[in-house]
Amino acid sequence: MFKSLYSKIAAGLAILFLLTGLIFIFVTVFSTDMYQQEVNQKLNDSLADQIVKEWLLMEQGKVNTHALKEIFHMLMVINPGIEIYLLDPDGNILTYSAPKGSVKRDKVSLEPIFDWMNRKDSVSPIQGEDPKSLVRKKVFSAAPIKRNDRLEGYLYVILGGEQYDSVVDKLKESYIIQLSAWMILAGLLFTFVSGLVLFALLTLRLKKLDRIMDAFRSESRMEHPDIPVKENRMPTDEIDRLTQTFQKMAARIESQMDALNASDKMRRELVANVSHDLKTPLATLQGYIETLLIKENHHSPEQRQQYLEIAIKHCQRLNHLVSDLLELAQVESARFKIRPEAFNLDELAGDIVQKFTLKARERQIRLETRSRQESVFVMADIALIERALENLIENALRHTPENGRVSIDISHPGEQDLMVSITDTGPGIPEDQLKYIFKRYYHSGKSKDGGKKHLGLGLAITRRIIQLHQRELKVKTEPGKGTCFSFHLPVAGAPANPMG
Repeated sequence: MFKSLYSKIAAGLAILFLLTGLIFIFVTVFSTDMYQQEVNQKLNDSLADQIVKEWLLMEQGKVNTHALKEIFHMLMVINPGIEIYLLDPDGNILTYSAPKGSVKRDKVSLEPIFDWMNRKDSVSPIQGEDPKSLVRKKVFSAAPIKRNDRLEGYLYVILGGEQYDSVVDKLKESYIIQLSAWMILAGLLFTFVSGLVLFALLTLRLKKLDRIMDAFRSESRMEHPDIPVKENRMPTDEIDRLTQTFQKMAARIESQMDALNASDKMRRELVANVSHDLKTPLATLQGYIETLLIKENHHSPEQRQQYLEIAIKHCQRLNHLVSDLLELAQVESARFKIRPEAFNLDELAGDIVQKFTLKARERQIRLETRSRQESVFVMADIALIERALENLIENALRHTPENGRVSIDISHPGEQDLMVSITDTGPGIPEDQLKYIFKRYYHSGKSKDGGKKHLGLGLAITRRIIQLHQRELKVKTEPGKGTCFSFHLPVAGAPANPMG
């Protein structure tokens, strides 16, 4: 019944307004009653004094029964709610005008009577003990009865009687109180209904957000959920902040789910690609070795030498593939940290070119290094940068035809970074493949030396190395004219420039 926030608020509001209404009615009845008593007491302020002055109530210490009967009869005609009690000097009740058997006290406290006689210092209404009740108090008028300056007793006049002893009676008998009570109830009801409408409007966005969260939780999320706040809008209240927080959380979860799906797809591709690339050299290697074992005496030394060279070539290919896999896993590890140091980039590039000079000469490719300024030291991990340059140069040599050119350019475009460019004169990269060349395990197209496909780990490793240095590996290509890979490295002593 009270499962929604709105129902709980409505129930709480109903209880609050009910209690408030009862309190208002009680306060109204109480204040009206006290006001009536105050007015009644002030209107009859001198009633007891006038009766004492006009009538001889006690004679030689005895009650004047005849005078009292006349007074009782007169007051019953004028105001039936008035009750008269004759008290001795100690407050004991000597006689009264109330019906026999209705009086429950034998004595009345004189302290309220003294307060009444000295009422200039008291706050009205002043209430005294009601002889008809052991707990109730009522407004009164009182006067001392004296004869020859001797106190003979007190005249104690109760002004309220039993006409309005209960709240229910007051409500039944008073039109003003009834009207006030109905007006209070009507006002509270109107406020309650207005509050329900207001809370419904305030919780409308929460209801929408709750439906969206339920849909998201049940994996039936919509493509464009109707979330009641725009992301580019500053939050105005807690609901807006909660909505924006959920938006960001949902986007992050979806991003992570997409990343997990992509990782799972990549894992499957890895298994398929690695299995394929490992299976071919392993099968070839196994075939040649088995051939040598089975037909050891049927082959000439030249044939055996040829088979062994082929086997070694496939072993080297396997070793290179496994090394690339291990290196990629290492640089992609979350705990992997680079070890930057200052070194001369021109000298490193020259050393790497020396490694590939023989291979380039065999393929009739011109390999050159160009630097447009004096040597500048960079701050980077020298081992990783060496690996990145080797990958890019080897990739360029693989795709450059005979009589082509591969150049390593080192320039200083700014004060903070050096730019390294590796350019070849190969066939270039097709436009539809550009977005895939940095993906792990992507098979590049045919190389110029045999048409074999190569497992795309080199560029993935190189890109990750550059990212570890907070820079970006960029590529420019022109079909038929060649490709250029470039990246920046921070100059030693220069401030960091992320993703330069």
